[in-house]
Amino acid sequence: MYIAGLELPLSPSQWPEVLVVLSTADYFRYIITRVKQLAVISESRGGRIRPESMPSTFLGRIISPIHGLAIFIPPLVYVGALTLNRFQQPEWMARFAFSTEMIDSAQRSALRVVACAASFALRSFSDSTFKHLGDQWHTIGRREKSRVVKTGPFAWVRHPGYSSVLLQEALWCIMFWSYIPLVALGITAAVFAIKMPIEESVIQKDDAVKDEYRKYMKEVPARIFPYVW
Repeated sequence: MYIAGLELPLSPSQWPEVLVVLSTADYFRYIITRVKQLAVISESRGGRIRPESMPSTFLGRIISPIHGLAIFIPPLVYVGALTLNRFQQPEWMARFAFSTEMIDSAQRSALRVVACAASFALRSFSDSTFKHLGDQWHTIGRREKSRVVKTGPFAWVRHPGYSSVLLQEALWCIMFWSYIPLVALGITAAVFAIKMPIEESVIQKDDAVKDEYRKYMKEVPARIFPYVW
């Protein structure tokens, strides 16, 4: 039986792909919804981003689009390719798959399902980050009513949003069972390592919060992961 071009019942090899595609698609729904909500809250309560606070260098202007592409292109390609190929990885994608010699298909499927569940669980951390960031959300720049966020996840890591992104990309490596998101993870981590000093230098030039933020940097030295980065 076919429904919307999909043969039913699904084969055992298709079920993990269906779950991964649905989980990944729902992640995009979640992120887009939360960012839209936060953008409205930020502008109404925190004011607009001050133009003079934006990075003036070429690197500072393009750094956010670079990590955005690295984060979103691999999962979007995966979802699109699997959906168009009836929830089976096309041959070109299978070439980038992790080795299957050390783990059988049942264990591999179980591990991918666990990674999907962990991806949903990670949203509680992201929700807490969004909640405490509140009206200070921005890609890079300072709002008219700027303040230093030190509560919630920000009490023990300076960039919890970046932490959640890297953790999600690590989970995609298992969910997709592919080296492609692993490469994207490396690119994203490298870009964050460049972006964080730029972002923090922008904050330290903000007269309203610079002294408080420098004190905060001493109190919370870890940047992405406590005691690691």
